[in-house]
Amino acid sequence: MDERPVGRDITSRNRLARLFALGNRNNPKSWTPGLILSKQDKELPISIAPFEFFRRGENFPAELQISTRDKLCFPFESSDTWRSSEGLVLPPSLYESDSGEFGKGKECLPISWNSLHNDNHLDSLEYDPSIIILVDSPQLANIPELLVKAIFTIRTRFPSSLLWTPGIGGPDNCALLSWFGVDLFDLSRSRRASYSNILLTELGPRYPDITTNEKSDLEIQYHHWIKSISATRSAIQNKSLRELAERQSTSSAKSVEHLRRHDSLINNNENIFLFSSAVSKNRKLNCHTFESRNDPLISSWRDRIENNYTPPKHQREILVLLPCSAKKPYSLSQSHKVFKKYLVSKFLNEVIVTSPLGLVPRELENLWPAAHYDIPVTGSWDEDEKIMIKSMIEKLVTRVGYKYIINHTDINISGLNSIIINSRDGRNARSEKSLEKLKTSCEECSTNLDFPSKKYSPRLNVIKSISRFLYSSDEWLDGLTIFGRPPILTIYSGKEQIAKWNPKTGRFSFSKKGIQILNDLGLLPTVHISPGIDWKGDIFSSIIESVDKRILIGDEVVVLQNNEIIGSARALAPGWEWAKVPGKLARARHRL
Repeated sequence: MDERPVGRDITSRNRLARLFALGNRNNPKSWTPGLILSKQDKELPISIAPFEFFRRGENFPAELQISTRDKLCFPFESSDTWRSSEGLVLPPSLYESDSGEFGKGKECLPISWNSLHNDNHLDSLEYDPSIIILVDSPQLANIPELLVKAIFTIRTRFPSSLLWTPGIGGPDNCALLSWFGVDLFDLSRSRRASYSNILLTELGPRYPDITTNEKSDLEIQYHHWIKSISATRSAIQNKSLRELAERQSTSSAKSVEHLRRHDSLINNNENIFLFSSAVSKNRKLNCHTFESRNDPLISSWRDRIENNYTPPKHQREILVLLPCSAKKPYSLSQSHKVFKKYLVSKFLNEVIVTSPLGLVPRELENLWPAAHYDIPVTGSWDEDEKIMIKSMIEKLVTRVGYKYIINHTDINISGLNSIIINSRDGRNARSEKSLEKLKTSCEECSTNLDFPSKKYSPRLNVIKSISRFLYSSDEWLDGLTIFGRPPILTIYSGKEQIAKWNPKTGRFSFSKKGIQILNDLGLLPTVHISPGIDWKGDIFSSIIESVDKRILIGDEVVVLQNNEIIGSARALAPGWEWAKVPGKLARARHRL
């Protein structure tokens, strides 16, 4: 009998981490991240441990057997067993030799660092196996750069497969490995810890506490596993897995190194788009640790400000640097309401200085993640923050060419080809003298400045600045007009509505006409529905002919069929997943 794939549906995602529902999607029996048990382990609840495995080592190469512990494969009337061959696994350092024997299997497929480089069969697979086993995980774990590369390669090549990294998972790194893209864990480390009278906990390995008669037996180890898996699943659902992974990484120097290697890998990747373009207004990005500064999402923001941000045309002479506030967006804070009364000129390019984002231009303060981050406020900058902020200011000033810089922060800047005015002079930013100097400096620098033309619209050019940041173009706004009372603005072509800008959501909402205009200019990502499909509901992989892999979660996506626009949708998954993963990929918006 042919092996049947496990029923799986992605119910939540947080970058590379996934919450898979297993079995019948209408009544799932289990979820991942989860455990895979051996014959030595106690029977844990199916909801935590959906699989069990057996390795037959007396044969060469070793045989692997994985069984479902419930009815997880369609038509969900019995449990299933998959068999595979482990292959001859060479040390990672010998991968260039292209020798040995690759793992074999259908629904359970063993992969090694060697086979990732040399097994051509992997490139020709037309399906995603139910489970992929990275069999040399323990060896790769000693070479952090290789481990994160292997996991990343497997996750992005087989986005709907469940990934198991045998022998390296524990309650102390469950969230961290899930952040990288791992779905399944085993109890081998916990068994070894129990034999050595060590407890593996969410916070790291430790000795039991004798004052409370704490034990290190397997029953206690199981308890910590369940707590860790529950915390990880919850973090994936509420999009806080990064913060949990950062906290877990501090349990060992090796884990910190893994996280930093992973961040570097994502920062240098140009083909896989992991981030969101917009999020719900309640979403928070908690930047509470030093490692938060290395988050690729933060690095991406800094890079785009340094290299892509261009202020409105009438605000390219005067740069005003302002301190950040705890409340986001900044305009709603008491301090920035006070600043607004003294920033009387219309020629000012207000840019907020902050960590870890570095710089946030006023017109972009409602975008993700600028409107959503949270960071401890100490009242002083450390040297790394100062270096980062000064570098960003220097690059922005050099590229835009401001004539004046009015510095209302406590960051000391110098050596720029602009006239620098320090409006605080060491005083509090909201002191009367500081605010008066801020006002007079703005007025004096604005003297003799004129709008580019009589027909120039300041509000439209602010919207153009936002569009350039989001879409790398403002061409679609040429000749359009803006009406409405801020903060919500409506954009018209004559009497026909094209779009709305809503700072509460940090995104544009386009009308049917707007979708057509942006598609003609190639500014929105696209998905092609297969010919002959009567598209009625949302978008699933089963109806897709081709897709733009640049799609970000939250993007407006143009839906095409036979190269003609038939509607638009809001992306719920990144474009690199769309061709294969189960579950809803985008929610329908317009029908044309």
